[in-house]
Amino acid sequence: MAEAKSDKGGKPAKADKPAAKAGKADGAAEAKAAPESKGGEGKAKGKKPEKAEAAKPGQPKPLPKDYVARLKAVYEKEIVPKLVKEFGYKNAMQVPKLDKIVLNMGVGEAVNDTKKVSAAAADLALIAGQKPIITRARKAISTFKVRENMPIGAKVTLRKTRMYEFLDRLVTVALPRVRDFRGLDPKSFDGRGNYAIGVKEHIIFPEIDYDKVESMLGLDIVVCTTAKTDAEARALLRAFNFPFRQ
Repeated sequence: MAEAKSDKGGKPAKADKPAAKAGKADGAAEAKAAPESKGGEGKAKGKKPEKAEAAKPGQPKPLPKDYVARLKAVYEKEIVPKLVKEFGYKNAMQVPKLDKIVLNMGVGEAVNDTKKVSAAAADLALIAGQKPIITRARKAISTFKVRENMPIGAKVTLRKTRMYEFLDRLVTVALPRVRDFRGLDPKSFDGRGNYAIGVKEHIIFPEIDYDKVESMLGLDIVVCTTAKTDAEARALLRAFNFPFRQ
């Protein structure tokens, strides 16, 4: 007690109180800061990582941004110089290229059962990797029991990466599975660089499960190019390893 009192009046020293208050203030500040830091850490730890964009139901998964189709790389590195040398193009932009591929599937049995069009569209989506559209009759034909606006088939148009991917599967996997295949007709051009292929059975594509197929469906494949003549289009498709008959 004697040490706590001053020399004059015996009152306790006032210099110790601000220090004590300062100590309490520092402790309170640390206590307040601690929950904030814990809460911040908790939020940082509890934050979920960003997920990649998921595909919507019924649609194929999106392709990676840096993905390049195999046939597209072959076209740019091998086919373009080959065609420039063969036809003597002065500019690489004159070289013909693939524009689009159109797949068309007609369902004649849809006259009696419209559900078969939905099944055909589902199979076409598996083959193309893209959701098709339902084609409808433009006018009524009583002879074939077709009413106006009746669903009679499915169609899909492929461009860019999906076009090259489908062409790769068509040439390397699907066409060799055709029964008694003797090559494609080299004359099935329309005079403007477009080539048409008719497939009698769509089960040649490996995406189709043979055990789940109700009926065989035909498929029309039209390969559209920017070629101005049939000779240029034939040379382009032959460079893509199209198995033309000799």
